[in-house]
Amino acid sequence: MQAAELAACGLSRRKVEYLADLAGHFASGRVDPGRWADLGDEAVIAQLTDVRGIGRWTAEMFLIFNLLRPDVLPVDDLGLQKAVALHYCQGERPQRDDLLRLAERWRPWRSVATWYLWRSLDPLPVEY
Repeated sequence: MQAAELAACGLSRRKVEYLADLAGHFASGRVDPGRWADLGDEAVIAQLTDVRGIGRWTAEMFLIFNLLRPDVLPVDDLGLQKAVALHYCQGERPQRDDLLRLAERWRPWRSVATWYLWRSLDPLPVEY
């Protein structure tokens, strides 16, 4: 598909560039989903964040929700920070180092702890 066709679908020029870069990473093998099962979280994050437009938070969400990795701690996630502030820090948003220290006791299930903390902010049940 050409850039003009993608733009006609409503994608911005920047998103078209990101998609082209992502496709190039797949085509060249720099992003190789076939190897992800054998790679650690940081190695997968490195592959993904090498793609323009994919940052660490996006890669961490991919690890949690797509690859179902159990021990991902997205410390820059605002929802996680808000929940930790509410439940552990008397409403004060934790500093990064404090959040990392606190989450050590959640290993090797930090993704699960994160999910429960997110859910604690929303009283409505979610249907999957």
